[in-house]
Amino acid sequence: MYLTLEQKYQRIQKELMVGTGALGCVLLLGTLWYRLIEGWAWEDAAYMTVITLATVGYGEIHPLGSRGRLFTIALILMGVVSIGYIVNRFTEAVIQGYFQEGIRLRQQRRVMESLSGHYIICGFSRTGRQIAKDFEAEGVLFVIVDSEMESVRYAQDHGYTVYQGDATLDETLFKVSIERAVCIIAALPSDAENLYTVLSAKTLNPEIRAIARASTEEALQKLQRGGADVVISPYITGGKRMAAAALRPQVMDFVDGIISSADRQLYMEEFLLDPSVCPVVGQTLQKARLRSQSGALVLAIRRADGNLIGGPTGDTVLMPKDLLIAMGTAEQLRDLNQLLGPISSKTLKRPKNSQ
Repeated sequence: MYLTLEQKYQRIQKELMVGTGALGCVLLLGTLWYRLIEGWAWEDAAYMTVITLATVGYGEIHPLGSRGRLFTIALILMGVVSIGYIVNRFTEAVIQGYFQEGIRLRQQRRVMESLSGHYIICGFSRTGRQIAKDFEAEGVLFVIVDSEMESVRYAQDHGYTVYQGDATLDETLFKVSIERAVCIIAALPSDAENLYTVLSAKTLNPEIRAIARASTEEALQKLQRGGADVVISPYITGGKRMAAAALRPQVMDFVDGIISSADRQLYMEEFLLDPSVCPVVGQTLQKARLRSQSGALVLAIRRADGNLIGGPTGDTVLMPKDLLIAMGTAEQLRDLNQLLGPISSKTLKRPKNSQ
């Protein structure tokens, strides 16, 4: 039967409690026997029980008949079994590091409970590892969910926040604070698991953005019907990118450099115009002077109704809830963020490699 680290730790805890409880029952049974059957004082009964179970070799407190000696033999056997069980479980826990694991799990639980505005990566195979690498480079707060011990160890070795569990289960998603997350990425090996994960995530947090991986076109359609906001097929996307790289190599090099290059100088970012804090809502791009004041270039604007305006002109009016897609250096995007309002950026974080 497959058990996670947390389940193994809970099992050891339960077994130690059972062993301790059994030993306590043996102590109680021995004390009651010597008090009620043999007629000894409570102090003598308890003392006799303890020295019998401890096998220290002391003599009898009071003379015992045949019945009393037979009970004492049975008491010793029960005590040896109980103590042996506890020692065995305790030794296994020490050797396997379950006590250290328990401390780590409690620390992890506190971290999980404090998560807010984070991203959840479900599945830590090749796809999930690349996502985590890019998130780390961007300084994004994220947590990984995977059921495989090898993947969990790999994530821990790289300093990632990780939870071992089945991402398709509501219980697991609650453990990683799904209700406070902003995005979940289903990158599990099978399309069925990704579909279950998206359905569970959307049920527990209808506002969360769900991105899923699909292996086939049929799975892609089902994931979209299941509530995924974005569905990506590595095979379809990879084929398109290879074709684009063959036909427009310089364009692809430029786009790749902006999106995922480790030493990039230009970045692309999106900004949501909140009318309550954004001072340029209702103005044209020319009047707002975003380009001249920040240096960042507004590439496109997506209206609240989903309409996309590519290459907006100076006469384009900035409307409430518009989503601006801009390009520039880290400092230019930061300046643009300040011009649009203190909380206008959806995901902007200072890159680790920027000065």
